[in-house]
Amino acid sequence: MKIKHLVMGAMAAVVAALPATAQRIPVGHLMDNSGATSDVGVPYGQGVADALQWVNRTRNGINGRQLDVSGFDYGYAAPRAVSQYQAWTGRQRVVAIQGWGTADTEALVRFVTRDRIPYISGSYAASLTDAAGRSGRQGVEASPFNFFYGPSYSDALRAMLQWAAQDWRARGQQGRPKYVHMGANHPYPNSPKEAGETLARELGFDVLPAIQFALTPGDYTAQCLTLRNGGANYAYLGNTAGSNISVLRACQTAGVNVQFMGNVWGMDENAMKAAGTAANGVVFPVRTGAVWGQDVPGMRAVREISRISDAAGTAYRPVHYLAGICSAMLMVEAMETAGANGGQVAAERIREGFYARQNWVPRGFEGVCNPSSFAPDDHRGTLRVGIYRAVVSGNTAAGSVAELVQAGTIKVEPVTVVELERRRDWLGW
Repeated sequence: MKIKHLVMGAMAAVVAALPATAQRIPVGHLMDNSGATSDVGVPYGQGVADALQWVNRTRNGINGRQLDVSGFDYGYAAPRAVSQYQAWTGRQRVVAIQGWGTADTEALVRFVTRDRIPYISGSYAASLTDAAGRSGRQGVEASPFNFFYGPSYSDALRAMLQWAAQDWRARGQQGRPKYVHMGANHPYPNSPKEAGETLARELGFDVLPAIQFALTPGDYTAQCLTLRNGGANYAYLGNTAGSNISVLRACQTAGVNVQFMGNVWGMDENAMKAAGTAANGVVFPVRTGAVWGQDVPGMRAVREISRISDAAGTAYRPVHYLAGICSAMLMVEAMETAGANGGQVAAERIREGFYARQNWVPRGFEGVCNPSSFAPDDHRGTLRVGIYRAVVSGNTAAGSVAELVQAGTIKVEPVTVVELERRRDWLGW
């Protein structure tokens, strides 16, 4: 009898302990902290991580349930991402994942569709926007569980090309401007290549043969000479900032006079410091409505989040950090919607949470996170593209990014906002 009571008591203790574990919501966070895109992966991933920890600390997680975030640095190696995905779904049963690169995100589309797990990536490949698979484009499959914050790579490039066509006319130039796509032969920089070249021709550009350069820093003098000899007027840099810096420096030395247009990962404040005056004049898209320190209502929450990993509050946060926060907060609010009124915070319900709002700005982040709207057949969250210019007016070797920004030596200067048409033929492309 005594043994029976002991056993029953032990079972009761186990049952009593179960809710504490069950209350935690498992989430995966795939990061590149050491691979070819870590120059921008680190600040973006830190923004995601800080935001999710802040939600746990200040909002008591999701409707009273703490987020159990499992971070993994996959070094920008797609096979490692696939392996980690299998671990997350097999053992931890994650209900959503914050992802990263294009090659790995595209490799996982069928997995997340099969397992019905919302996957919010740092890849903005347009192929991920065709949620229902209705575009009919070769190689583009339905991606009903893939989301990202901001315009696609293709739409951002389309907006910059529209700006470039206007810029050419505004400067009174004659003839047809020449456009060239530059970047590695890799899914990420190649993602918007065809879309950009097609629109460039429609806008009256002569399109030059693409120029390849690796995702890693190197000596790209030869590419700059090709650029100069071809007479290019506008060049799209499809890689992340690390290798773009090498190109900008080499082209400055070679005396190349071209208007560079960086992709969304191709330029930021850290790159401006590293490249110095070689970065001056580069235009690039910015996903957020503000950059670090601007006086907008949502910056207060952003600063609170920043203190998660910078208790002193002295770090300067580049544009990618802010975008990481917005990406994380979209997922958080989709989870809150899923769990409202006693609902289960389950993967499919989280996906439905992405459709619950139009012109959606996470609460408390007004002025920072631009509005997003997702539909079950169209995951182009926004067609609004903010175009900014890197301004570098002096020596960047002395001083931190924060000091250089405060002194006005480097600036992220707004140029224009382009509102693209929601063309059906651009879906998934």
